[in-house]
Parts: sequence; structure tokens; C-alpha cells
Amino acid sequence: MKKIKSLIIGTGAIGAYLARLLIKKNHKVLVTSRFRGRKKENYTKLKLSNKVIFKKLNILRKRDIEKILIKEKPKNIFYLAGQSSLTKSFKLSKETFRSNYIGAKNFLEIIKKNKINCNFFKANSGYIFKPINGKINLNSKLVSSKNPYVKAQQKAYNLVKKFRKKNLKCFSLIFMQIESPLRDNSFFMKKICLHAKKNKIVTVGNINTIRDYSWIEEMVQGVYFSTFIKPCDLILSSGNKLSGKNILKFAYNLNNLNYKKFYKVDKKFIRKKELKTIIGTNNLTIQKLKKFNWKPKIFGNQLVKKIYKSL
Repeated sequence: MKKIKSLIIGTGAIGAYLARLLIKKNHKVLVTSRFRGRKKENYTKLKLSNKVIFKKLNILRKRDIEKILIKEKPKNIFYLAGQSSLTKSFKLSKETFRSNYIGAKNFLEIIKKNKINCNFFKANSGYIFKPINGKINLNSKLVSSKNPYVKAQQKAYNLVKKFRKKNLKCFSLIFMQIESPLRDNSFFMKKICLHAKKNKIVTVGNINTIRDYSWIEEMVQGVYFSTFIKPCDLILSSGNKLSGKNILKFAYNLNNLNYKKFYKVDKKFIRKKELKTIIGTNNLTIQKLKKFNWKPKIFGNQLVKKIYKSL
């Protein structure tokens, strides 16, 4: 059987787990990065370094994009690149804009110009929407924000819609908080679990925020299944809420510790005007992927335990 060719833009954790799944599904996987031979850590940890093909690519150079697409002719392009830290985006505003918007725009224009028959998937963030009663859905209005990351992703979200109307097969994959052992140690859940496991005091910000945390393997399954449906926007999330306080309490309890004695609050970790609750509504996604029986099962304390045990 001839292998399906899939191209992953970016070397982050989501791409690495997606690559592992695609390989199991008999895909030939190519992964691009600005730096040849670097940024392979996630693929090395998942023992994939020799199973994927790494390509050097500058997403800001349209000629380079055109060359690789015409030569490789991928059936699926997963655009998972982009500076993704809300906090760092203020200091890295140009990089954030270019990586999250301009790069995606370049790909879509090249696909249209050369009439390349492929699916294009753009990763996006649930933070681009304004929650109503703590929840977001595809009918939610875009939030008014000065954050460079949010603004860049909003432009990318509208861009995908624009090119879909031009008959390109393009999707927006809207993620909430995706957890995995490959996440940076500074991310809240992993940070808490690491400190709890080592009996250490952890410094945090606002522990009363409520977010939608999901398990990476379930989310990339959703991404894979989306390659079989018509182009659309999808919210890929657990659809369940979990507070920072509950993460603290449960993680330290796994080590038979009272969390109240093991954390301290530092104001520098508290974001101004941070919304208390942001949960993704995934009912429509579950419906669209019904024939694949996709429905997140790992969330809440079960997810915290999974991250804790993986470290």
C-alpha cells in the first residue's frame, strides 16, 4: 500500500505525538524546522528521530515553501508552528505575528497559486474567543485583546475562513490547554507535578482560575480523524473544567502531602484582567467525528495523575 504523505510544520509536542500516530497509520511524515538537525528533542524522546524526515524550511520565504510543496506533494499539511506563549508574545511581537500569521498566509497563497490538492490544518487557540458564562464555541465573538499572540491567531483564524471560501481544503484546529510529558517545565500542570513529586514548594500565580486541560494523545487522534471530514473549524478540547487549586491539591495528595504547606503565590505570575473560567465546547466536534467514536476520556484528576506518573 502506498504511504500517504503528511507534512508537519514545526517541531513542538503536538507535532511529535501526531507524527507518531500518523506513522502507525502508514503515513510518510516530513517535519520542517528553520534549523536543520536541531529542535529534534521531542522526536528523540518519542523515539521517532529515525522514522520521520526532517526538512529545513523558512516559513517566511515563499520560494522555499513552493519548492517543498511541489516536490513532496503532501496530502496533509499540519501548520503547528508559531510562538505560543501569551506572556512572551509582548517581547516577541514580531516573531509571534510572523510565525502564527504570515507563515500560514504564505502556505495558503502557495497552495492556491499552484492548485495543490491537499488538506491544510492550522493550529489555533481558544483564547481568541470571548467566553460567555465561561465557555467558548464556534459562534463566540472574537475577544478584544492587545496581546500579540491572540491578535495574530485571530488574523490566522479569519484567513483560513477566507481561503476556505476560495475552495481550499483548510481547517482551523482550535486547542485549549493540551498536556503532555513533553511540555516545558514552566507550564502550570507539569510544574506542579514536578514539585509535588520532589516534595518541593512551588511558586504560582492565581490558583483560582478554571481551565480546560486535555490529554495530548486524545487531541492528536481528533486531528487525525479530521483528515477524513469536510473542511471546517473544530474545537479540540476536553470540554471539562479544572481549577489550579484542584491541580495543586490532587498532585501533592498523590505524594501524601498537604498542598497548603507546599505553595506560595508570586504576583509576577498573575496576568492582568485574567478571566476566571475558559472552557471549550466540543459538542460539535464530537458530532462531526461521531463515526470515529472520538470523545475525550482523560481529564480532571485522571489527567493530573497521568502527567505526575509520566515524570
